[in-house]
Amino acid sequence: MRNYKIFIAVVLFLLPFASSCSSGQKKDSSKPNIVLIFSDDLGWTGLGSFGSKYYETPNIDKLAEGGMKFTQGYAAATVCAPSRAALMSGQYNSRNGTLRVSDVVKRIKKPWLYKAIQPENLPFSEDIVTMAEALKQGGYETGMFGKWHIKPGMPGVHGFDHWIESSGKHFGFHTSPEYDVPDSVYLSDFMADHAIEFIENNKDKPFFLYLPDFLVHKPHEAKQRLISKYEKKQPVGGHHDPTYAAMTESLDFTVGRIYHTLDSLGLLDNTLIVFTSDNGAMARTNPDGTLKKNSYTSNLPLRDGKGLMYEGGLRVPYIFYWKGKIKPGTVNDNPITGIDLYPTFLDIAGIPKPDGQILDGVSMAKCLFNPSYKMPDRPLFWHYPNYGPASVRNGKVHYAYIPTDVLRLGDYKLIEFYHDKVDHVELYNLKNDIGELHDLSKEMPEKVKEMQEILHRLQKESNARMPVPNPEYNPEHK
Repeated sequence: MRNYKIFIAVVLFLLPFASSCSSGQKKDSSKPNIVLIFSDDLGWTGLGSFGSKYYETPNIDKLAEGGMKFTQGYAAATVCAPSRAALMSGQYNSRNGTLRVSDVVKRIKKPWLYKAIQPENLPFSEDIVTMAEALKQGGYETGMFGKWHIKPGMPGVHGFDHWIESSGKHFGFHTSPEYDVPDSVYLSDFMADHAIEFIENNKDKPFFLYLPDFLVHKPHEAKQRLISKYEKKQPVGGHHDPTYAAMTESLDFTVGRIYHTLDSLGLLDNTLIVFTSDNGAMARTNPDGTLKKNSYTSNLPLRDGKGLMYEGGLRVPYIFYWKGKIKPGTVNDNPITGIDLYPTFLDIAGIPKPDGQILDGVSMAKCLFNPSYKMPDRPLFWHYPNYGPASVRNGKVHYAYIPTDVLRLGDYKLIEFYHDKVDHVELYNLKNDIGELHDLSKEMPEKVKEMQEILHRLQKESNARMPVPNPEYNPEHK
């Protein structure tokens, strides 16, 4: 009995030490780290692994070679803010309320030229459980370093434990919270420094790192040594601008730094890395599918680019890398969109969806771990009830673009253009016509009808707010 009492006393004495020794271990080794690198305005062909022969992206290409790339990946919107709000909420923009970059309608200087009035943005509600909040509630430490672009509320209000926000300049930038940064520091390097610090400080517990890099968004600013490098390089196709190429290489360098940090800390086996973009690159094409001369990059063979609902504005690169879990060098042709990342991350982390919140995306986890898995056909939906600039030429009003919604189902894509009512539709078979040059709407009226019915149902189900008639509309106004 005496020996038993001594044994119990020794065990009780050692328990605190055992606890302190184990405190440096992972809290939950079943939860992988998640790193999401979200580039800005990077087009579908903007990487070496996605076809560019001019831009040099060896680090990102290494992720594609060691993981899985999706050939039919889509942004959740065709411009920045709606894409980011959809990403964080896992919801269509019609549901979360962020419809455009800003409600300060800078381009609408002559309101009488517009047939309809655009619906306003709704504030991004704090009642929306963001991707970061859901992961945080599931035991993750969360960090965001880069461009936020969701209003109102900074990242700390929406689930991020550690964050720094900045965009608008690549040199001479300001941050929130405020940091004293020399004008010579490049924004991507600054954010990468803090992202690496976050990884190092949280290497012993599950973490979610969101790195929304401001590259390759304008203003076009890059390091001179890289600009000089590309000035000596022969352009290839529509990829020709040395500064834009230098920006792309700097983005790749940041990705490489993140990868090598994870590797040096022995975290690659338990970290999912995802690379994608918020929308397509800024480019425009002619009616015959050739690139317009004033485009500083190209999405060809895709039509047009950022701000428009053709493939060049919506289709973007997607790369998933997880050492030992995702088969290297796999190419996946299942369609994926930005709202799918939220449920995918929860699925992989073993975290249930937030109670009472609709997630419009689906988990792509089966695709990641089974390259032969074919996702069931599902409608992909985009809502963009916005006008571009209007002008009068030869007595007729011309719009840069008008409100546009899109439905993709299987190989077919329906584009519906409207004011306060439908103006016209276009229908394309993307399998046969990835450049969207041959409108099939007149040849396939039954297909148009079928897809319009689905489109209008999704508009209604997601509370899509539509333009209303403009009482000021008067194209003859002087």
